[in-house]
Amino acid sequence: MNKADTFEFFRRLAEDNPAPETELLYGNAFQLVVAVALSAQATDVGVNKATHALFAKVETPQQMLDLGEDGLKQHIKTIGLFNSKAKNVIALSRLLVDEFGGAVPATREELVRLPGVGRKTANVVLNCWFGQETFAVDTHIFRVGNRTGLAKGKNPDQVEAKLEKAVPAPFRMGAHHWLILHGRYICKARTPECWRCPVADLCAFKPKSGKK
Repeated sequence: MNKADTFEFFRRLAEDNPAPETELLYGNAFQLVVAVALSAQATDVGVNKATHALFAKVETPQQMLDLGEDGLKQHIKTIGLFNSKAKNVIALSRLLVDEFGGAVPATREELVRLPGVGRKTANVVLNCWFGQETFAVDTHIFRVGNRTGLAKGKNPDQVEAKLEKAVPAPFRMGAHHWLILHGRYICKARTPECWRCPVADLCAFKPKSGKK
């Protein structure tokens, strides 16, 4: 996809949704870290249901430690891999208390030190909470980037690097939200709904699926 088409691609997505944001619900930076960590191999809807009562009780890493691993499991047991995720959340809470004074750090290098926090999670936190221009490549963005020709890569890091170079300045803050939402609701994995896609004419994917 050339520069002009890339600009038009994001211009249309921005016109359709001027203020995109994550669908995860949270009240502060710590809750965002926890929500994103829990969202791996789970839906945002499922995470929000599980964290609704949890976040009413737990707002800080110390409160998470006070709740304990077993207490946390009772809140998140409907989420896939909840045992390992609970262990990671308690461990990252401990690290935040012991090394960061209970505050969520604002650099990728520090964030990825937290148990259960990889580059994608760190990028989400940096973008959504700290207002940094990052591209958190999940399965939706990986698919959309490759399918459309916007940012082709064999792995998430390659797609992220392509997006870093390709996304025009006006759209960098919202880019990963637009791409996630586009992949979640229109450019779906098995049955992309090209018939209602606002950027279908700019997309490299052939053939286009018809409305059924």
